[in-house]
Amino acid sequence: MNSTRKLRSSAFFLALSSILALGCKSYQGTAEKQTSGNPIFEGWYADPEGVVFGKEYWIYPTFSAKYTDQLFLDAFSSRDLVTWKKHSHVLDTSIIKWAKQAIWAPAAIEKDGKYFLFFSANDVQRPGGPMWDTENDINHYGGIGIAVSASPAGPFKDYLGKPLVSDFYNGAQPIDQFVFKDVDGTHYFFYGGWSHCNMGILNDDFTGFVPFEDGEIFKEITPEGYVEGPLMFLRNKNYYLMWSEGGWTNDTYKVAYAMGDSPRGPFKRIGTILEADRSIATGAGHNSVIQVPGTDDWYMIYHRRPIPNLDRDHRVVCIDKMEFNPDGTIKNIIMTFDGIRPQLISNPKK
Repeated sequence: MNSTRKLRSSAFFLALSSILALGCKSYQGTAEKQTSGNPIFEGWYADPEGVVFGKEYWIYPTFSAKYTDQLFLDAFSSRDLVTWKKHSHVLDTSIIKWAKQAIWAPAAIEKDGKYFLFFSANDVQRPGGPMWDTENDINHYGGIGIAVSASPAGPFKDYLGKPLVSDFYNGAQPIDQFVFKDVDGTHYFFYGGWSHCNMGILNDDFTGFVPFEDGEIFKEITPEGYVEGPLMFLRNKNYYLMWSEGGWTNDTYKVAYAMGDSPRGPFKRIGTILEADRSIATGAGHNSVIQVPGTDDWYMIYHRRPIPNLDRDHRVVCIDKMEFNPDGTIKNIIMTFDGIRPQLISNPKK
């Protein structure tokens, strides 16, 4: 009996040691993988808008599909930029009645306790433009719209019941909007496709624009090489304007930037900081930027085309670190498969 018990006891401790060893190995493996990974969430998405609301990070991307299927927007939230929660259909064409063809390229901002989600819709074209269908008279109505909610997760509702911008000014297609709040509280509005970038100033209730001193609603600020996808951020009194160059359907897509002393420019192109790396991905572009509140840690949220690429719309959302040189210029973004480590918010924005 004693030898039997000893054998059973030895077997038990051997099994327990194996389990503990596996547990330690599993734990170590998990610890080693405490990064976001790229892509950061599943699915085909593009044009990601990254923003901080309170102690949470939010991303509002385009659902990357044919226009006929691109009829809604999902959102994703995270406490640490690593683990993401999906919020399905925060906005769709059942809510925006005038948007029939497509909704894409969202931009989000909080104001006075409300959350505003700007978006492009219908791929509006000018008569005779590159996608104008004269036989069916389509692409004649659309532009940039606004939805509003009491929560960043929605439900969102149509704010104006019509586009905020539907006409062409300075040759800019009314798409790819971005709202930037300056230190004095002014909300600047950047947008434009077809290689033209416009800037406007939103009025206090976001129902229209404050004219410039000469009466114009929009000023063209197009930098060299600009195609679409503008955004702005402020760091150390430098205003950074970013945009996408190349063609969004192929490998030439990339991100360039300029710096200025004012959100009104002028902006002179400095160079490209994100582009294809054929060992990782191609077609990297239409980005946004997230700063961890209370720190000088910055991250670029962007979409790219995995290799092998399966389709025109096969794009995924990724995140990588953004770093600066002593003179304020931006170092080239290094695309990775690992992504970044967790970044909790200890000092939320007020």
